[in-house]
Amino acid sequence: MHSTQLTSMLNKNSASDYQPSKILHVVGGMNRGGIETWLMHILRNIDRDRYKMDFLVHTTQPCAYDDEIRALGSRIIPCTPPSVRWWNYNSNFTQILKQYGSYDIVHSHVHHFSGYILRLAKQSQVPVRIAHSHNDTSSAEAKAGWKRKIYLALMERLIARYATLGLAASHEAAADLFGSLWKKDSRWQILYYGLDLTPFEKPVDSLALHAEFNVPPDAFVIGHVGRFETQKNHQFILEIAAEVTKQEPKMRLLLIGDGPLRQDIEQKVAQLNLSDRVIFAGLRSDVPQLMLGMIDVFLFPSLYEGLGLVFIEAQAAGITSVLSDVVPKAADVVAPLVKRLSLSNSALSWAEAILNLKHEAKTAIARSEALSLVANSQFNLEVCLEQLTKIYQSQFS
Repeated sequence: MHSTQLTSMLNKNSASDYQPSKILHVVGGMNRGGIETWLMHILRNIDRDRYKMDFLVHTTQPCAYDDEIRALGSRIIPCTPPSVRWWNYNSNFTQILKQYGSYDIVHSHVHHFSGYILRLAKQSQVPVRIAHSHNDTSSAEAKAGWKRKIYLALMERLIARYATLGLAASHEAAADLFGSLWKKDSRWQILYYGLDLTPFEKPVDSLALHAEFNVPPDAFVIGHVGRFETQKNHQFILEIAAEVTKQEPKMRLLLIGDGPLRQDIEQKVAQLNLSDRVIFAGLRSDVPQLMLGMIDVFLFPSLYEGLGLVFIEAQAAGITSVLSDVVPKAADVVAPLVKRLSLSNSALSWAEAILNLKHEAKTAIARSEALSLVANSQFNLEVCLEQLTKIYQSQFS
């Protein structure tokens, strides 16, 4: 579809007067993670008569959100992961665009690999090609070998050449993918995540949640939500929990999520004699309820983050967060609920900070006030959705 045709469609008032814009989101898989949860907020709330969203995923395994995506009228389109058969990826991706297209927008969420995605999209004559940076991997990539650095440099050049637009979850995420001078290129823009705050407004049965996990009602629950991978720093989380336990025998650590390092973390729990204190909750659809009804302090010592959507959720729930100082400060919405520490500090110092918060965490600010602050911030879903739809439309003006 030519841009002039779509512009004409978008300028008409009646939904029956135009065809929906077809958008292909490229993502690793639609499991419960920060990027995927945000995309689901968008899919549920966007005008689906106007925007038809499909999801190309780099997995053949079923994911948590697949059924809901199909129920909402979108498609899950598996593509052989480039790490499995990279020599076939070009033809597979191109064939998908031919079979399911014609797409007006390819919106890629796979960080540096977006460079190659957008090159293929350009070759298939997709008019709008968006690279979306959700992370700041610069500290981790600084230690990469020479082959990895060549790959990163190549992908950044492809993004600069083939992206018609670049979005980022924070200034740090923008600099990571688009370069330190990203502000000088009008293509690169910040799009803050928008949260659907409805789940944080509903009553929660705290006793039932504690009973489900066999946790005493008077337990001191430290919570973490994140994929089991190096970035989320689970090893350090366990070291902190071990120190807290020495002074607070009623401590419980609730780990929500899944991932490739889960088995390693389970072994570490056994080594630290924390098996009766650590709860592996797995992937959950009720994270807001767990925050509201169980978690006393949210622990988030990530090695790097693009923004930290779950940290904003914790603030919406009115719980205090102890987090690493590498998490972008743009995510600090409710100041009384934010305690930042350096990753160079010891596990003991982190534990002491958590214990100091134990008695004041629930009185730092009223939950209703915390929720109101998030609702009136740049992370409100309505604000994000309005900005995103304007961005989509602007690409055809």
